[in-house]
Amino acid sequence: MLSEEDFDLFRQFRVKAMGDMLRSMVDGPAFDGLTFEEKVKMMLDAELSARRDRKVSKLVRQARFKQSGACIEDVIYLPERTLNKDRLARYAQCDWVQGCEVMVIISKTGGGKSYLCQALGNAACRRLIATRYTRLADICDDLNRARAAQDGSYFEKMDAYKEVELLIIDDFMTTPIATQNAVDLFEIMEAREGRRGTIIASQLEPNEWYLRIEGELMADSILNRIATGARCIDLEGPNMRQYLAKTDKES
Repeated sequence: MLSEEDFDLFRQFRVKAMGDMLRSMVDGPAFDGLTFEEKVKMMLDAELSARRDRKVSKLVRQARFKQSGACIEDVIYLPERTLNKDRLARYAQCDWVQGCEVMVIISKTGGGKSYLCQALGNAACRRLIATRYTRLADICDDLNRARAAQDGSYFEKMDAYKEVELLIIDDFMTTPIATQNAVDLFEIMEAREGRRGTIIASQLEPNEWYLRIEGELMADSILNRIATGARCIDLEGPNMRQYLAKTDKES
C-alpha cells in the first residue's frame, strides 16, 4: 500500500501531477481495467500537461498584458466589426510569428484593438512563444530613463525589445515622439525585421504616422520596416467599451 509519505515523494521530486494521477488511480475503480502501460502513459501525460501549463502561465506573466485573460475565443464578432472568425483562428496558430512578420491592427478609440492584440499575444504564449506587450509611450519612457541612468541598462532594455519573439506595441503614435525616441524605434524595428514577429496597434492609419515622427527620413525608415508587407486588420464597428457596458447593464 502507498502511504502519504510515498505520495509526498512525488512532490519532492517535482512530479506532483504524476502523483496526483496515481492517487486518482488508487482511489478510483474506473482505472482498474487499464493495463500497467496505460496507467504509466496517463501519469506521464498528466505531468507533461501540468508542466506545459506552468510554462504558459509564466509566459503570460512575463508578457505583462493589461488584460491577461484576453483570448481569441472571447472575441465578439458583430456583423459591423468586419472581423473574420476563420482568419483570426489562423492568426492564432501563430505561423505568421514564426515567419517573423508584422501585423498592424487599426481601430478608433474603443474599437477593441488593445483586446485583440493581447488575445493574439495570449495565443502566442499558449504556443510557448515569448511575448512582450507594451505601449509605445512606455517604451520611450523606459528607454529614456535607462539612458539617463547611464548604468548600462539602456542596452539591456534595447536588446530585450529587439530579441523577444513577439513584441506587441499598443497605442502606436498616439502622441508625437521626439527624434531620439524615433531613433530608438528605428533600431528596434531594424533589428526585428525578418527576425522576429511584431504587432502594431494604433488609432491612426500608417500614412498618418508621418505626422508624429520628427524627420522625414526617419519617418520613412520606420514606416518602411513596419508597413511594407504587413498583415493588416482594420477594425470597424461600434465602440466596444460602450457596447460591453450596455450589455453588462442589461444582463
